[in-house]
Amino acid sequence: MAHVCRQLSGSGASFAGWVGIIIATATNDWVRTCDYTVTTCVRMDELGARGLWAECVISPSLYHCVTLNHILTLPAYIQTCRALMVCACLMGLPAMGLVLMSMPCVRLGDEIPATKLRHGIVGGALTFIVALCGLVSTIWFPIGAHAEEGLMSFGISLYTGWVGSALCLLGSFMILCCCGDDPSATPQRQQNSYYYSRQAGGADTPINLATTAVVTGNHSKSAHV
Repeated sequence: MAHVCRQLSGSGASFAGWVGIIIATATNDWVRTCDYTVTTCVRMDELGARGLWAECVISPSLYHCVTLNHILTLPAYIQTCRALMVCACLMGLPAMGLVLMSMPCVRLGDEIPATKLRHGIVGGALTFIVALCGLVSTIWFPIGAHAEEGLMSFGISLYTGWVGSALCLLGSFMILCCCGDDPSATPQRQQNSYYYSRQAGGADTPINLATTAVVTGNHSKSAHV
């Protein structure tokens, strides 16, 4: 029961983190910038907000965004963060599917425990890669924005990306740990263990221990009757 709870918790954390990464990718409030001095920006109450796809001007009477569609003229950190976040969003879909198929309550046909174990390992590894892509992007972007122009503060989207990446990282560790000590992935000894008994002819014949136990129990019942 504890193993199932850990696996459910890891799957839930991974899914919530993936949703957070998608929200961070789609929104543009990553960093707050200032084109003037800090004192001037505070007095004018006008700040700039920059994200992966647009650059906006925020003031009490104005909210205007300009799309960053000139790919060749964009700084390298924006292009790289775009690619990493898009890869994280796309890679999260098969990761969540594999994690879902590895759950004990989900069965697809005659699926054996070893197949579920492989699904869990691959899904956990993909979730870990998603977390790494999100962490690299959300750390590199504010550093690049600060080097290019004055950085006032972090935006809501950046915090969402940090939380989502951390949840994916935690969920991947939990999933991989659960797959490492899955008790259902190892076959039962009583059902699949054999021993060899030497018969009079000298040949070694495999005998199933589970079948021997059933036969012994039937003989015991007959003797008791």
